[in-house]
Amino acid sequence: MEKLVKYKIIPYYVGISEQLFLGDSFDILKKMKLESVDMIFADPPYFLSNNGITCKGGKMVSVNKGKWDEGKSFSEKHDFNRKWIRLCKKVLKPNGTIWISGTFHNIYSIGMALEQEGYKIINNITWRKTNPPPNLACKCFTHSTETILWAKKNEDKAKHIFNYAEMKEINNGKQMKDVWEGSLTKPSERKEGKHPTQKPEYLLERIILASTIENSIILDPFCGSGTTGVVAKKLNRQFIGIDNVEDYLEITKHRLEKVNEQ
Repeated sequence: MEKLVKYKIIPYYVGISEQLFLGDSFDILKKMKLESVDMIFADPPYFLSNNGITCKGGKMVSVNKGKWDEGKSFSEKHDFNRKWIRLCKKVLKPNGTIWISGTFHNIYSIGMALEQEGYKIINNITWRKTNPPPNLACKCFTHSTETILWAKKNEDKAKHIFNYAEMKEINNGKQMKDVWEGSLTKPSERKEGKHPTQKPEYLLERIILASTIENSIILDPFCGSGTTGVVAKKLNRQFIGIDNVEDYLEITKHRLEKVNEQ
């Protein structure tokens, strides 16, 4: 695997085509090799852990996910988003792209941060969940979508990768639209990942197939329990994952090694 970061960073784990780093994403991104990454997928904190309740698996549960998701003021959230988005831009190749997932709680800040930091938004993908949890308060419509912003560096000569023909083929010969329908993460994947904001593999598969080629280097700066890495490996891409929770990196390591054994 290509040397991606300065020697002062010691990886938590190195596999056949993947590296995992334990620590603060800001610190690690600052030390990574400039313009070394082909694609970034990020599912940053939504800052929703405010002692409220939600529905999961038909049961009423706390919304609290961990210290990393504790609530912040708008200015604090926006400063956070601008900072990590700015650092990601430095490690992204000129023709690379970034995908960022979020809900209305943070996606508007992210969209503004992308423009402020010199990106150009390519698409606004709406992920429509076919089996969203019910709205317990019954004071508004059921939240059934997430937004995924796809952006590139705002450089005139940079030509981003879009595998148009492949997307058309998997969409039964028709142009693929920017509304993607599918279920929440299925139980078998949740059992492997054990993460409260875990994304389904099919979602990452479409993103990676759409915007990279084999052996591309994919970075997830908030990798959680490693779904991005699992899908990247299955599609013969290289992967860099960063997280500040060791337990989740252990799960990621286990999942990646399981793919290697297949």
